[in-house]
Amino acid sequence: MRFEHMEEPDVEDLHRHTFYEIIWVDAGQSRQAIDYRDYQLSPESLFFISPGQLHYFEEWEPLCGGSILFSEDFFLLNQQNKDKLFELSFLDNFYANPLLQPSQPDFRDIRHTIELIDLERRRPDYSQAVTQSLLHVLVAQIQRCVDTQQETKASRRSIILYKQLKNLIDQHYTDNQAASFYASALNVTPHHLNLICRQVTGQTASDVIRSRSLLEAKRLLTFSDLTVSEVALQLNFLDPSYFARVFRSQMGVSPAVFKQAMSEKYRL
Repeated sequence: MRFEHMEEPDVEDLHRHTFYEIIWVDAGQSRQAIDYRDYQLSPESLFFISPGQLHYFEEWEPLCGGSILFSEDFFLLNQQNKDKLFELSFLDNFYANPLLQPSQPDFRDIRHTIELIDLERRRPDYSQAVTQSLLHVLVAQIQRCVDTQQETKASRRSIILYKQLKNLIDQHYTDNQAASFYASALNVTPHHLNLICRQVTGQTASDVIRSRSLLEAKRLLTFSDLTVSEVALQLNFLDPSYFARVFRSQMGVSPAVFKQAMSEKYRL
């Protein structure tokens, strides 16, 4: 999709993604929010959104640029290496900055590949295989930019293991499981799991698990009519006062104050 062909982006409401999206900006400004964090997009920047994330197109001035949307199934179609998508550190970027400002030469190369994808999409003899190959080239170019800008780079194996952990946490975060549970499920020691999490995110495994529970708490407080106590119970915090203390320590406000603020921002 190209922004200049739209009267305005058709994403006024906060929405949860079920697909990957790569946004590029040629000109103009935009403010985007992912999982309650705001980012300012400027010319020659890239922005990445992954499945499961909450996305809000907050503000925009007349934009030139656009977005590429694709599913995991399309990316991995006929691929032998099913970890190929997991190896990309800038996707499923729940731990990293989703905003990238490549160098001008790198941005030109990336834009050239985007144009090739667009040209292929418009051909009467459109080829899914050609489009998929061009998409693989595009994400490899982006990953190279990310690697160049990172002072310390986690190993490919560490990124894959961390994303496997993230998927497990998505399945079990309401169980309030300890880090040892996830280490056992991934066939690694708790110590090794901590090392992986620190290498990739700078946080301990327990911090990563707690962050996921708190993210779900913020979503429930924003979009459901559950009380603070009911949210705590749904996330297996048997003591609502303990849940409130944990929430305040991370967010700086009580769950009740957060719920009111989000209601005013998103539900008027």
